Amino acid sequence: MCEANAYLRKDGKDEMLMEMVDKVTPQEDGLVLEDIFGRRKIVKARITELALVEHRIVLEQEG
Repeated sequence: MCEANAYLRKDGKDEMLMEMVDKVTPQEDGLVLEDIFGRRKIVKARITELALVEHRIVLEQEG
């Protein structure tokens, strides 16, 4: 499987935001994260790190 876990970085610590993320789609007001089951989460954040071998997406909140 090629999905990744998404983390939100706060105060230098990564907190799990969503597991098994299959798709990340940019929108005007942030990102849409979608997992392998079709569940979606919209976050006002930007990507700060993609560690594909480790299956990690690290985000930082905007605004």
